[in-house]
Amino acid sequence: MNIPAEFDEIRPYSPEELPQIYEELLADPMFQAVVQQIIPNVPLEAIGAKLRQCRTNLDVQKAFFHRLLHDIMDRYSDGFEMDTSSLADRTKNYTFISNHRDIVLDPGFLSVGLIDNQFPTTVEIAIGDNLLIYPWIKKLVRVNKSFIVQRALTMRQMLEASARMSRYIHFAIAEKHENIWIAQREGRAKDSNDRTQESVLKMLAMGGEGDVIDRLQALNIVPVALSYEYDPCDFLKAQEMQQKRDIEGFKKSRQDDLDNMRTGIFGYKGRVHFQTGNCLNEELDTLRGLPKTELFTRLAQLIDRQIHLNYRIYPGNYVACDLLEGTTRFAGHYSEADRQRFETYLQQRLELISLPQKDEAFLRSCLLTMYANPALNHQKALLA
Repeated sequence: MNIPAEFDEIRPYSPEELPQIYEELLADPMFQAVVQQIIPNVPLEAIGAKLRQCRTNLDVQKAFFHRLLHDIMDRYSDGFEMDTSSLADRTKNYTFISNHRDIVLDPGFLSVGLIDNQFPTTVEIAIGDNLLIYPWIKKLVRVNKSFIVQRALTMRQMLEASARMSRYIHFAIAEKHENIWIAQREGRAKDSNDRTQESVLKMLAMGGEGDVIDRLQALNIVPVALSYEYDPCDFLKAQEMQQKRDIEGFKKSRQDDLDNMRTGIFGYKGRVHFQTGNCLNEELDTLRGLPKTELFTRLAQLIDRQIHLNYRIYPGNYVACDLLEGTTRFAGHYSEADRQRFETYLQQRLELISLPQKDEAFLRSCLLTMYANPALNHQKALLA
């Protein structure tokens, strides 16, 4: 396939480029060390031989990542399921916009769910360049069908980078016949109050042909609700909230990003449920003729409502609501055993936080808010 050169800096590797990248990865000592941790007791030569048999990025995902992610589900969760019943047409390629909990596993589990539900391909993944800390990580994610979202740019550069990324997403859907995954906002919602940033939608509408509605419909946008019973990074997010409150201009370090990635992958997640919503093309027709500012606001609300409606709400979410509000409003949704289990979990998470001026009341409130917000948003969506 003839891929325009303007995308070379950001796109996943093409099948023709993969053999050279395989050799560079296999020769990288840091990559070797990580592989030996994740796939112990398998010689690097055997991994290299299997890798060299993969002709496409999808081959790599099926040969390595599909099994690895199932192993993570088996070891660090109480089960993963994905309901794709809203998508009857498997011949279309979709742009999946989801809430964002985990840097690695959100698109990883989504790809596994698509394969297990007999979709012909997985997703190309939008990933921020702030996470590409080492050269081997940047190479590996581009092997794994990721395209790069450039951050830390000037306003003018940001506009150019957004337009190029939008053109790439349209190209990937129309010409490469790939699906796309992109989070509904830049970065994870630390408090789990999931809201779609209009800037993400404006970026998607930069590329393509026709008016704004035509451009958005060409992407076949599908909201996806990701529900983790427990967020392994919850205590790290709460810790960061206190650091941001207490330290002016606080920013996470590269090591913090790595710790978040590692904790997210290898931490306990409880039950995990992903739910696809309806493709928004029909709803987009009803927005034709609106002023652009109103159009993007309404579209963001449509996406949010589908995500909030499709959450899987667990007993702990309802317990968190009642503990936060000091009521028993949701007591019908959980047992006394559920309440005790969640309170024990909460105390264990608080004990993991190590700060010199640890504000336990504030941190407890942060953690409760994270677990309460999905249930509160779900209730509001049901009543809307």
